[in-house]
Amino acid sequence: MMKKRLLILEDGTFFEGIAFGSDCASIGETVFTTGMTGYQETLSNPSACGQIVVMTYPMIGSYGINRDDYESIELSTNGVVVRELSDEPSNFRSGMTLCQLLTLKGIPGIQEIDTRKLTRILREKGPLKGLLTATNEEVNIEEVVAQLKAYILPTDLVAQVSTKKPYPSPGRGDRVVVIDYGMKHGILRELNKHDCDVVVVPYNTSAKEILALFPDGIVLSNGPGNPDDVDGAVDTIKALLNKAPIFGIGLGHQLFAKACGARMGKLKNGHNGGNHPVKDLTRGRTELTVQCHSYSIVEESIEGTGLEITHRALNDNSVEGIRSLQHDAFSVQFHPEGAPGPEDSSHLFVRFTSLMKSYNRKENFNA
Repeated sequence: MMKKRLLILEDGTFFEGIAFGSDCASIGETVFTTGMTGYQETLSNPSACGQIVVMTYPMIGSYGINRDDYESIELSTNGVVVRELSDEPSNFRSGMTLCQLLTLKGIPGIQEIDTRKLTRILREKGPLKGLLTATNEEVNIEEVVAQLKAYILPTDLVAQVSTKKPYPSPGRGDRVVVIDYGMKHGILRELNKHDCDVVVVPYNTSAKEILALFPDGIVLSNGPGNPDDVDGAVDTIKALLNKAPIFGIGLGHQLFAKACGARMGKLKNGHNGGNHPVKDLTRGRTELTVQCHSYSIVEESIEGTGLEITHRALNDNSVEGIRSLQHDAFSVQFHPEGAPGPEDSSHLFVRFTSLMKSYNRKENFNA
């Protein structure tokens, strides 16, 4: 028997569809993502914490869920919206359906709604707070809209997804400390490819504790939410500048920019998906990138910070990468590790490892 569910938005728009996944209700920030594939990686990306994710591709779930494509052990999304759910996947790697995964993880989903119309609303108005009702629940739309308008979205998203204790991912090369603001597993994969000896630490680890691990390099990971909500992160990064090469990704890029004096602003639509074109100004090349963020550097605030723009988004000309002219540090807004999507920018991990080697030679020479 099909169970009914509503998606209600704070602007009063609502959609009635068929429920799948968990029977519970959920509130989140409703955003759309444009990837044709990679729904498993998208939903397990900690950067999507707190979001109700709308899939613009019309059929989702056709290749099921497998053991290899998770970007975190737990799913952090608050809900999933699709046009058509495939509940009979065809893929030799599939171990369960998307519906089974969401049921297991307690995440509600809705299908059989007009996702094209919904996406156009979100493009016009930006992300909106939304409620996925419990299955077969009768609700008063006007009351729910009033509740949504008054509802304050959580600001502790990084604390929700960051590791609680440090842990190693051993290698025999340079020691890299990753500050986990909501790290994707793909970052570890790429660092391990280069034989880095990785230690992952919680987001609130002090600079003193990080330096006690004797890092050859420091990675500031991706993560969810507003960079202004990550208490203490900017001061920690300031204390780490010039102590070791730094590579920022996603939220880590925004926090690095703030540590250098730049400001952040919220994008109208945000960037979510695996097909966003970015121009690498240092190489004169255009690369397709994976993105999941709602905030970006305010370009005017870069002047006087000692930062140089290295990458631009070709869809809206926003800043997608920077490097410091004073420190051995650079960062990008997108996900160079891919997962899902293209790995055009994976060469940035080579750049980081090369920066560590040249920095170590410089340190040894000065000693």
